[in-house]
Amino acid sequence: MRQHSVIHTPKTSDYVELARIWEASVRATHDFLPDSYIVLLKDLVLSRYLDSVMLICTKDLRQRITGFAGVAAGKVEMLFIDPQHRGQGLGRQLLRYAIEHMNADELDVNEQNPQAIGFYLKLGFEVIGRTAHDGLGQPYPLLHLRLRSSVGAGLPAIASTRSAC
Repeated sequence: MRQHSVIHTPKTSDYVELARIWEASVRATHDFLPDSYIVLLKDLVLSRYLDSVMLICTKDLRQRITGFAGVAAGKVEMLFIDPQHRGQGLGRQLLRYAIEHMNADELDVNEQNPQAIGFYLKLGFEVIGRTAHDGLGQPYPLLHLRLRSSVGAGLPAIASTRSAC
């Protein structure tokens, strides 16, 4: 497992790459979503969602973005890893940074995405609620998760060095 030790802050000029990673990640993990809905959501990612969160990302040795997360008001609103870089600890690194440095302790996850649910539960989140529809009112149930209070303080520290993407 190769850790990316530095968390970066993406720039607006990186949004097209973030949207590409978002789409690739969603297509690899959200097989329950129809193509037309993914296209609609990608447009919203580019036009609205990326600007509504504080973004962080990881990069590979060639300085290409490999994953990213977005946090707003203490909630992880997005966390996506390029499928080519899954299994390298990047999601864990981004999530830990969001918890430790951005005061994130809540998130929503699609109920139909068991891998993501398992990931978040393993890292100390617990289900605190459920809605039958996603944020656009579509029938894709969301689970609402919160970090167990005893977990946040016990997370191993990660590098806090930041640089611009």
